This record gives sequence, C-alpha cells and structure tokens, in this order.
Amino acid sequence: MLGATEDNEPIAAAGEAASISKSARKRLLKQQRLQARKIERKAAEKERRREDLDRRRREWEEKLADKTEEERTRLVESRKETRRERMEKRTEERSKRAERLRTAAVIGQKVVLDLEFSDLMSPSEIQSLAHQIMYCYAVNGKCEYPAHLWLTGCNGKIGSQLQRLPGYDKWIIEKENRPYIEVFQDHKEKLIYLTADAETTLEELDTNRIYIIGGLVDRNRWKGITMKKANEQGIQSAKLPIGNYIKLASSQVLTVNQVVEILLKFVETRDWKNAFFTVIPQRKRGAVETEGDDTIDVAKIEKECNEEGLEADAEEEVEEEFTDNDAIRTKKQRSEF
Repeated sequence: MLGATEDNEPIAAAGEAASISKSARKRLLKQQRLQARKIERKAAEKERRREDLDRRRREWEEKLADKTEEERTRLVESRKETRRERMEKRTEERSKRAERLRTAAVIGQKVVLDLEFSDLMSPSEIQSLAHQIMYCYAVNGKCEYPAHLWLTGCNGKIGSQLQRLPGYDKWIIEKENRPYIEVFQDHKEKLIYLTADAETTLEELDTNRIYIIGGLVDRNRWKGITMKKANEQGIQSAKLPIGNYIKLASSQVLTVNQVVEILLKFVETRDWKNAFFTVIPQRKRGAVETEGDDTIDVAKIEKECNEEGLEADAEEEVEEEFTDNDAIRTKKQRSEF
C-alpha cells in the first residue's frame, strides 16, 4: 500500500524483536540505527542554528559598539525597514498561496488522505502521520498548481492529534469526519485508491478522478490492507508507475507526504521520471531501469529537479526570532547611552 513507513516515526524497542524472525530482527536493528542517526542529525542541526544565531547577535552588537548614537539609530531603523519589507513580502506570499488553494478547490486535482486507520497505529505512529499531513499541506501550498486536498475519517485519535498542530484550524483544506465512501457516495465511480498492491498501473492523472492515499504508518504490518479495502468497497485501484522508471532498493511503500509530493510534481511537469527522482530519497533508489535504449541519467535528472522543502521557512523563523531580540536589545542599549 502507499501509506507511511519507518521514515518518520520512532522505532520499536529492541525487546520487541525477541519473537520475530532473524531477517526481521536485522531490519529492526537497521531501522534503529537509521533512527539514531536521524536524531543525531537533528540535534547537530539545532546546535548549528543556535551557534549561527549567537554569531549573528555578536556581529550585530560589535557593529553597534563603535558607532555614535545617531549612527546606531540609523542602523536600527534600516534593519527595521528591511524586516518590514520582508514581512510585507511574506504577507503577500501568504495571500497568493491562499488564493491558489481556493482556486484548487474549484479546478485542482482531488487527492484524498484516508485517515480511517487510527485504531491500527500506536500513538507515536499517529503523531508521525499527523506530521506527514502537515508537510503535505505545506508543500501543496507552495506549488504553483496545488491539489484540492481532502482529509476524510478525520476524527478520533488522528483528529485529536491534528488539532494539536499549529494553525490547523486555519488550513485551507477539506476536513471530513465521515469516511470518503460516504463523502463521495454520489461519485463512487470516480474514486481510485492508490496502492502498491494494485494490478493496474497509473499512467496519467485525470482531474475528473479522485485519488485516495492510505494514511497508515505500518512498517509493513498491514500489507495489502488498502487493496482489500478498495475491493470490498467496489472502487478502482491503481499503483504509481515507479517500476517503469526506477528500481527501488527496498519496498515500494512510500510515506504519505512522498506520494502527495509525487502527484504534485507530476501535475506540474507531466513527467513521472522527474517526479520520482525529485521526491524519492536516493537511499531508496537502487539500480536504474531503462526504457528501450533510453537509459535514465540519474545525475542529470537530479540536477534538473528542484526539490521542495520547509528548510527556508525554518530559517526565516530563526531570523525572525533574531530580529525580534535585536529590537528589544537595541532599545535597552539606547536607554543606557
């Protein structure tokens, strides 16, 4: 199924491995090592940002130290003006993003995140899924051609977890407590569940169709569950054409946000190769497949792809905190002179 994997959630304790097979135990240990490295990278990045913030503060204070009061005032006002311009630009960008999302609600590709699997997940997995959904919303808002996103079955444990996300109540997204089969009961023939277990391969996206992604962080515990659900409900199913372009080093199970990003990139480029190489992490990609005599140049495609991310927003938040603290500190300095 195309749900979420171990990429975004804590790994189970080693004690849980006692009753599993040798190969499964090896996979668990590998997951634990990856998770440990991920935690280390996050801690290192947090420390790097803190050091960078401290450095910029020192540089600002040193810059003010040998200036006259008039020069300090001029520098502070210049900095405030720069910040005002940045905030105005950000406000304008938010306005444009909101307009794009409202337009997508009318003409955008409909993509549904099926959140009816809360009872099958642990609290940490539900939290991981909520974070993936938050990332989906952020990436969708940055796209020139965003999708019309739906959250269905948005209640219970996952609903409570989503409510904890900052700004969730203001999201421009469809939120439904009902399951998608009820929400779209008059358009059942348009529903297509995306699952790696499907026999049909998705070749094109149709704006008249409604594509469903299973919101399940399962680490393969529930293999085939979305395919079974689609069959029981009598709706169509399809799998992404990943195998036509790349051979994955591991399973074809992707995280929820990866599937959403792939669809968004395809809407933008109408190019599956571009979408897959932009979104799927390199560590998941194995040997490159060929189409006739057309061998895919991985390096070339990766160079051409412009990956979307949230790093810029994070840096802006750090800079904003820096500027706020500057204003307070400068006011104090001016009172001392």
